[in-house]
Amino acid sequence: MKKVYFLQTCDTCRRILKEVTLDGFEKQEIKQFPVSENQLEELHSYTKSYESLFNKRAKLYREMDLKNQNLEEEDYKQYILNEYTFLKRPVFVVNDEIFVGNSKKTIEQLKEKLL
Repeated sequence: MKKVYFLQTCDTCRRILKEVTLDGFEKQEIKQFPVSENQLEELHSYTKSYESLFNKRAKLYREMDLKNQNLEEEDYKQYILNEYTFLKRPVFVVNDEIFVGNSKKTIEQLKEKLL
């Protein structure tokens, strides 16, 4: 399976999507088509952590002062399901591997996998 979860209005997502070959990828724009609970469970099966899928750089994260709260795994899950902006993006699933976020290292690993 090849799938990418992304946000169309995110400049970084658009840049990364242009950098990688998306042939054969199913694309899901998360604002228009939010991640379902089943999809999130599937992503979690790769990472074993909702926190690793959670975007701590989201504007809403600061506005809600979540940094100063003691969040558990279930909290991260609920926030991601309730608000698309909390999913760290982009998320690429390539066969049996997942690549979460936009760090240079993550994108380089993704590019190597797609060669």
